Amino acid sequence: MPQNNRIEPMEAPKSGRNKAVAVIGAAALAVTAPLIAKWEGKRNDPYLDIVKVPTVCYGDTRDVTMGKRVSDAECTDRLYRQIADHAAPIVKCVPALRQPGREAQLAASVSLTYNIGTAGFCRSTAARRFNAGDWRGGCQAFMMWTKAGGRTVQGLVNRRRDEVKICMTGLS
Repeated sequence: MPQNNRIEPMEAPKSGRNKAVAVIGAAALAVTAPLIAKWEGKRNDPYLDIVKVPTVCYGDTRDVTMGKRVSDAECTDRLYRQIADHAAPIVKCVPALRQPGREAQLAASVSLTYNIGTAGFCRSTAARRFNAGDWRGGCQAFMMWTKAGGRTVQGLVNRRRDEVKICMTGLS
């Protein structure tokens, strides 16, 4: 069970946060980081996720050493670095996500991508619809990503609903 869903931006080195701000901007980051933290939860001790991938902090699967506890500050920095690393490729495959007024769609897309990977997002119906100018349809396509290990997971259904709600912000 996640220990703590809150992120403490001031506890982390600024390098990860600065990298994330440079990629998605402060406004989108202000929505993205808490959204991911909420759904990933934070665990300082590495564990195997639902599909047996070594994971730590806020769902981070990179460079995880099983048995090595991670500090709160490192977890926050890892979150920001992961946000930047996931956002950079998606703003290349859907450039309009960087346009002013698209912060909600960008934040929701980064959260989805954090969970499904950049290749998954860039090949997705959501990305195709966004690139075609169908913002509402792109947001609704998030619901296609509710399975893990071949089965529907209620937590993913709930997360996608939350992401869709945020994604629809500002759309008519």
